Amino acid sequence: MIQVLSSAWALLLGMCLLMVGNGMQGTLLGIRGALEGFSTFEMSIVMSAYFVGFLGGSRLAPHMIRRVGHVRVFAALASLISAVMILYPTFPAVPLWAIGRVLIGFCFSAVYVTAESWLNNAADNSNRGQALSLYMIVQTLGVVVAQALLLAADPSGYVLFVIPSVLVSVAVTPILLTISPTPAFDTTKPMSLRELLGYSPLGCIGMFLLGGVFSAQFGMAPVYGAEAGLSVAQISTFVATFFVGAVVLQYPIGWVSDRMDRRALVVIVSAIGAAGSVLGMTLGGVFWLLLVSAFIVGGMSNPLYSLLIAHTNDFLQHEDMAAASGGLIFINGLGAILGPVITGWMMGTALGPGGFYLFTTILFAILAAYAAYRATRRPAVPVDETGSYVAIYPTATSVAVEYAQEYAIESEQDGENAR
Repeated sequence: MIQVLSSAWALLLGMCLLMVGNGMQGTLLGIRGALEGFSTFEMSIVMSAYFVGFLGGSRLAPHMIRRVGHVRVFAALASLISAVMILYPTFPAVPLWAIGRVLIGFCFSAVYVTAESWLNNAADNSNRGQALSLYMIVQTLGVVVAQALLLAADPSGYVLFVIPSVLVSVAVTPILLTISPTPAFDTTKPMSLRELLGYSPLGCIGMFLLGGVFSAQFGMAPVYGAEAGLSVAQISTFVATFFVGAVVLQYPIGWVSDRMDRRALVVIVSAIGAAGSVLGMTLGGVFWLLLVSAFIVGGMSNPLYSLLIAHTNDFLQHEDMAAASGGLIFINGLGAILGPVITGWMMGTALGPGGFYLFTTILFAILAAYAAYRATRRPAVPVDETGSYVAIYPTATSVAVEYAQEYAIESEQDGENAR
């Protein structure tokens, strides 16, 4: 761990600052949109726009990096993110906010691709697992810290928009001045979706459903808080609790997944997620119960992402894993685009704020039922033949997922050699 920190501290610090900026702008827009009088459905369009841009960025960023290089892409897009964040309060209109969210989603996706390729270059076989763990912790820490910073000023003013803009600008400095050399860049061409569906129907359907769950909690949780009448402090605590649950429960679920049929674990984890959503829908008026619900939903949905990737890999040859990761990320992105829109529509009906939790309840329940069905269609892969579970965050790009795949393969081979 010390070796990883010494070689990649600047990159990890920069990524933490980037995540603080991203976490702040997402929650802040949900709060500010309510103050501006935007409807729930209008805000759902704004929130969904981020995932449109993110999906586009994940597809185009590799081409940009090959054409002009890591440094130029990173610096240019970080500057654009900083500029857009300042423009939000200057032009409070839904179409302009939606365009801004598309741009920010695109830029963050490309920035993540660049940073993750640098991280991959900074690690080696001896510390790859620690680097992945630190990367995920830094990402989550950044989002949690972002929620605390929302209490620094009045959300109706400009200061809270200036803070993430400055943080993103500052994040570039340690990365560009310290990280060297610039890594070689290459990504694997994604496997066709038809092929991927044939290998793992549960992996594909599950990633689509999970995209809706994650984007709902990442994009619409602050909108839910504003509609439910929570204070700014309560909204920031509520949003942060999703990510705290993700960190606390990621590794215990991962440990269990390496020791049982992963389809059964998907059923269990999804059912618990559905129960947590029902708790929030029925007893969310009691704030501490709302936090318990957020902890459960975040703690189940984030590990499910890694769990579905690990399950899919159990049916693939090593050489196909990297190609499959691109397809899984694309499917997850499609679900993420639809998630806020459907959630916003449900919240805009007679269901009110409860539509937020009804949506996640339905998706979790469908995933649990489908995983149980798939368990009847073919025998489980023996536990001693499954690959290793590697924790990875749902906002990770194909570079980080391929990086995780490499580590999983290495871990599996080390285990075989030890036996």
